[in-house]
Amino acid sequence: MVCLFPEGALTRTATLQKLNRGYELIARKARVPVMPVWLENVWGSVFSYSGGHFFWKWPRFVPLKIWIHFGTPMMAEEATAVVMRRTMLDMSEAAFQARPELRSHLGYDCLRGLRKQFFQPVITDAYARRVLKGGELLAAGIVFSQWLKANVPEKRVGVVLPPGLGATVANLALLLADKVPVNLNFTAGRAANEAAIARANIKRLITAPAMMEQVKDFPWLDHRIDLAETLKSFPPKWLKRWGVLALITPAPVLARWLGLPRVGDRAEAALLFTSGSAGEPKGVVLTHRNIIANIAQISAILAQVDLRSILGCLPVFHSFGFTVTLWWPLLGGPRVVTYPTPLDTPKLAETIEQHQAELLISTPTFLRSFLRKAKPEQLRSLKMVVTGAEKLPVDLIGDFEAKFGIKICEGFGMTEASPVVACNLPDAPPSAMNPDGILARRVGSVGRMVPGMALRIRDAETGEEGSLFEPGMLWLRGANVFEGYLNDDQRTADVLHDGWYKTGDIARVDEDGFLFIEGRMSRFSKIAGEMVPHLGIEQRIKEAWPEISSDEGHGILVLGIPDERKGEALVLLTTVPIDPADLRKRLIAAGLPPLWVPKLIKQVEALPLFATGKLDLRAAQQMAADTRTPSAVVS
Repeated sequence: MVCLFPEGALTRTATLQKLNRGYELIARKARVPVMPVWLENVWGSVFSYSGGHFFWKWPRFVPLKIWIHFGTPMMAEEATAVVMRRTMLDMSEAAFQARPELRSHLGYDCLRGLRKQFFQPVITDAYARRVLKGGELLAAGIVFSQWLKANVPEKRVGVVLPPGLGATVANLALLLADKVPVNLNFTAGRAANEAAIARANIKRLITAPAMMEQVKDFPWLDHRIDLAETLKSFPPKWLKRWGVLALITPAPVLARWLGLPRVGDRAEAALLFTSGSAGEPKGVVLTHRNIIANIAQISAILAQVDLRSILGCLPVFHSFGFTVTLWWPLLGGPRVVTYPTPLDTPKLAETIEQHQAELLISTPTFLRSFLRKAKPEQLRSLKMVVTGAEKLPVDLIGDFEAKFGIKICEGFGMTEASPVVACNLPDAPPSAMNPDGILARRVGSVGRMVPGMALRIRDAETGEEGSLFEPGMLWLRGANVFEGYLNDDQRTADVLHDGWYKTGDIARVDEDGFLFIEGRMSRFSKIAGEMVPHLGIEQRIKEAWPEISSDEGHGILVLGIPDERKGEALVLLTTVPIDPADLRKRLIAAGLPPLWVPKLIKQVEALPLFATGKLDLRAAQQMAADTRTPSAVVS
């Protein structure tokens, strides 16, 4: 028996790298079967590159358990690189699912994580100018959780707060009380929140008077908990007593005193509502397993970056803000520096400089604002900038990196995946072992999949499985993938099949394992029987009109509306004036088929965005539906 490592190098990113094809030749020449083998939990050991170096580090556990998973042998002719990549990812998903730590309770893991950081700053609220260490945060969470257990009978409790100390304490206390936090999107409008509150059967909200004054158009319930006043009502000696007990009491005993389960597994841990960018908001039920798994995946891929602090400005009702900047720090991740809004770019730049934040998670729209309003020295502490929610324009990459000297790493995720699915990472520099360095970022892609996830590429209409290297509907499976929408069996059945989640995204994978998102199925139009990609047309228009690429935010948006003759007609929404005849002339000259040229144009002051910077496709679709004026027609 001969054992080969087809990656050809020790991994630097905790993810499956390129499979070199030498093994195919060896197997065919030797006329022997190929058996795939997966080594699980090696990452984080002293023999891995986790933490940015070999050997000289403490292992995550002592002793560290390693699992070996053997796949089904296959003939050498069948064991191509594409088949083996799919097989290895399937094995990684099965191995990751079997990890015993995924059965834990999120609140119990927070308890353990904060005890380990008892004397270390965990959260810095830049707006309130307050810092809480792990022990202080844990004591506040415990005291408030006991009050919640005594005064709030409901299992689900709404939270309407911006990122900061208040939202952190509220969510932590709810988990320690074994309740379910429901962070509501207070920017979504009254109707959407009324529907969310009714669907989740929420009877009580945790909020603050300042939020009620600021957000007028919100269905404020009669039963509200003023977080600040409630916390002030607790005698200081309670906080000191629980702080001492939390320090000296073993975690299992402390959990038993608090009535906190140690096992959460597939029970509901949190409820988030989608933004409704392409339809009605859906209640995404995230389990303890989902969130714990995604935090483990995030920690694995970012271990080499050695992050000590992260800027937390994304709303807590947003899945990235919820998992990455709320729970990750509480479970032992980097310190979080919070600011209540992602819109105030000058203040965010000041916060990054003052508190030396090392990771910024943003969107292309907000990064353009940094280009205009931030100085290079203000972002000097950043080791990494991760962007998502929308396609990252190539011109923005060049402009941002030229001004700030920081690589932008595009990522990909969704609420239904808790949320991180894939992310580019900084390339590993050349070393004695790898003279050419290690490729970890590919511009145009959203990076490699996080560990423990499997994928399929299927035909968008027939559902038949295709090659990973050809565009098709992206299906995902993993411990971080949700198990259904709240009280919505029909929409759950539409997207979940035997543990596989139909994302609605058109994607492909290259031979190096990088995932490319070609567009959303909702961002395609079927015209005269042909599938027409909106993103591809937008890219051609930006190439024909360079001034659009430099426009702040989204300059253009292509959408489809019903058309009696051809099924659908394309509409172009634009923030800059575009002559219809000139549009057709330039696009056809650029090689675009006449069928792909938008038939209608509507100039708008701005394209609708959510508070997170993500396009509000539903509102944009309404704009497009109203575009039926003769002057807008492209002849």
